[in-house]
Amino acid sequence: MKKIALTFALTSGLVGSLISTASLAQLDSENSQINYKIGSDVGQYMSKSEMEFDKDAFITGLEDGLAGRDLRLSDEELAKIQTIIREKQQKLAQERQKEMMAKLEEQKVTNKKEGDEFRAKKAKEDGVKTTDSGLMYEVVEAGSGEKPDSENATVVVHYTGTLLDGTKFDSSVDRGQPATFALNQVIPGWTEGLQLMKKGAKYRFYIPPELAYGSDARPGSPIGPNSTLIFDVELIDVNPNADKPKAE
Repeated sequence: MKKIALTFALTSGLVGSLISTASLAQLDSENSQINYKIGSDVGQYMSKSEMEFDKDAFITGLEDGLAGRDLRLSDEELAKIQTIIREKQQKLAQERQKEMMAKLEEQKVTNKKEGDEFRAKKAKEDGVKTTDSGLMYEVVEAGSGEKPDSENATVVVHYTGTLLDGTKFDSSVDRGQPATFALNQVIPGWTEGLQLMKKGAKYRFYIPPELAYGSDARPGSPIGPNSTLIFDVELIDVNPNADKPKAE
């Protein structure tokens, strides 16, 4: 059987490393890249699992499997170990879920406090208006066209959304493509705010969490629970597909 030279860089407290008896592999062929991918997946799995790494046992199992030899554990022992692995994975997942929920609870308190303080200060600035719902806005450019006449209106807008620390979480401007949607399909702060605007207007909205995403975190987004959101919005068009009167 050919000797197998492997090197794994193991982190997060894993013990030791696999020492290669040859130089690092050249990843210049499809087969070498496939093998590297499998190896890196195993290394990342071991690192994330937080299980103690046993180099000798790992190499022995790898070589036995590659050589097609009878495995050194019985079917019963293998089934038992598989159950242990599954239980360890479940326990780790539960611990991480618990840590994540604790972190979210901290963020709820912190984000609400920072948002309340920010909006209270912003409300005192010249040009900043506050509606009965708590929506705050500034008129950057007034516009002169029609307004959306209801929550069922369809609008075309350019927008950029940021957090209080300046983190940009979404931007149609960066994508180079305006967004089109009905006002009843977006967060309440947008539904209300866009009905204040005329076609061609540019507003800046300061939206409290109650009019945005509330105490929920946004999966895959930097928007945390109880986040106050800032949007720069340009109203490009209103009801773009509505029938227009024909010219005489």
